[in-house]
Amino acid sequence: MARLKGKTALVTGGSAGIGQAIALEFAAQGAKVIVSDLNEATGREVVDTIRRRGGDVLFVRHDVTRQDEWNTVMATIAKEFGALHVLVNNAGVTERGNAESISLEDWKAVIDVNLNGVFLGTQAGIQAMKQTGGGSIINVSSALGLIGNPDCSAYTASKGGVRLFTKSAALLCGREGYRIRVNSIHPGVIRTALMDTGLAKAADPEAELQRYIAWHPIGFLGEPQDIAHGAVYLASDEARFVTGSELVIDGGWTAV
Repeated sequence: MARLKGKTALVTGGSAGIGQAIALEFAAQGAKVIVSDLNEATGREVVDTIRRRGGDVLFVRHDVTRQDEWNTVMATIAKEFGALHVLVNNAGVTERGNAESISLEDWKAVIDVNLNGVFLGTQAGIQAMKQTGGGSIINVSSALGLIGNPDCSAYTASKGGVRLFTKSAALLCGREGYRIRVNSIHPGVIRTALMDTGLAKAADPEAELQRYIAWHPIGFLGEPQDIAHGAVYLASDEARFVTGSELVIDGGWTAV
């Protein structure tokens, strides 16, 4: 249970859902964890949980769309922990808008967090890790970064962009000899508290849930822990030969 011992890891959007599960699992596997999020209250709850379990953890308030805040976060990590070994670019937003109806404002808002935030994080991660011997950057994309969906145009575009940007960054790091691996994770529909809140607002919550389940040939939805396990693998030295790859954890959705 110490697959990440000796590593320091930053998880953006770490206060809830997939990010929270990754932060908790990284700590359980021996990593020092920095939880970053805009939601301070829930972020500090995650930190308190990790500390009660004996983990070494820090919370930072962090807007991933702002380069100056990335600089501040990286400076904080260098001061408190010395080096960054793992970065999980997890922070993201969703929307329901098709190519015909979505407003330019909504389009830009999704791209700014989901794609520009990953770009800024990856750039900052490379600059930090190449100075200290390398590391692992994990960009959370989506099954919808591999296939299309008519009702989530900006989200699909942003997650598809994350997939290919990840490959570009991985090739750069390999060519330059930085010893930094860069990979993407592609979750299917994951059962989170946020999803349950959305289901509760549906006209027929059970029918909506069954519609989501039907997308997944395995017959059920994933849990945040399913993605956390994949992130631990990519963060660990077990994945030392894995870069520029997609880890698809989607219950068979994209296999159809």
